Amino acid sequence: MGYSKYLTIRLINALLVLTFVTFVVSILFVKVSEDEAVTRIAEVMNNEARNPAILRLKLNNPEEFEKWKSEREAQLKRQFELDKPFWQRVISKTYNTITLNFGKARSPVFGEIEVSAIIGKAIPRTVLLFTTAQIIITVFGILLGVKAAQQAGKFLDKILSVLAMLTSSLPMWWVGMLFILFFSFQLKLFPASSLPGPELTGFAYIKDLLWRMILPLTTVVFVSFGGWAYTTRNIMIGTMQEDFITVARAKGVPENKVIYGHALRAASPPILTNIIIGLVFSLSGAIITEAVFNWPGMGRLYWVALQQSETNLLMGVTYVTVALFLISMILADLAYAYLDPRVKVGT
Repeated sequence: MGYSKYLTIRLINALLVLTFVTFVVSILFVKVSEDEAVTRIAEVMNNEARNPAILRLKLNNPEEFEKWKSEREAQLKRQFELDKPFWQRVISKTYNTITLNFGKARSPVFGEIEVSAIIGKAIPRTVLLFTTAQIIITVFGILLGVKAAQQAGKFLDKILSVLAMLTSSLPMWWVGMLFILFFSFQLKLFPASSLPGPELTGFAYIKDLLWRMILPLTTVVFVSFGGWAYTTRNIMIGTMQEDFITVARAKGVPENKVIYGHALRAASPPILTNIIIGLVFSLSGAIITEAVFNWPGMGRLYWVALQQSETNLLMGVTYVTVALFLISMILADLAYAYLDPRVKVGT
């Protein structure tokens, strides 16, 4: 099976999975939206009923008031699409989400804002923090893991094992709070909040943002790089015991070429999977970590959406996260055949 045909099949499968997941999530969110819409309609009706003109109508002409009430309620139901059957609303929500028409979210300050615009602002901030951290974690993790595999059982290997066990067992948000207490409040080296000053613009804004990013970036790297290095070390140790590595060394191939040209490439498929998944999930951020550092990324956006019961925003963030995960799986599958000749596409 050729690459193009395989890619087409994987894209179709991913689209089917994405559609199914979106449909299931739409059932939940449409039901929640229905309950919220009923509540909002009742609030709007009660507020409008307090209008002096409506009050006079209610006192002087009850029949006209009831007529106004029924017409206004029907109008609001059409506005919130409650006049349509439940499954029709689910299918409509699924279609709109797949076509990136997420609708609008309510803001107490700016009013109604397009969900796509909100997500479009949050993703670059998450990329700046978590994707940058993931790249640093990947580079340091692979280099340390390879060195530890070369010196299995020696001092570096033992230190890395202890460090990986220690850092991986620590909750990222807890480490972040400790770092804030120590570096922000005790040493006063870094600001506690990651939000730059609203009055800053241009280069001053970028400089302040990067300065405030140091503490959360250090937290993410500190918690994650040990586990990455230990995983790479375990994969490399198994690969370095293969016969083709022994043959390469017997032929007199330089050690660096044996390690980085033969062993690392043969061990690359599982490492690549971790890299791609790590990079993609970094785009979704970390809810608690971003909340601790007040970082305005995808994780904090999801948290705010949960707090404010913004179903359109929740639906949009969920859809983007699932879509990115499926894309990462396709990229990993396609890269396998290139990195490992033993893997045949489509077999």
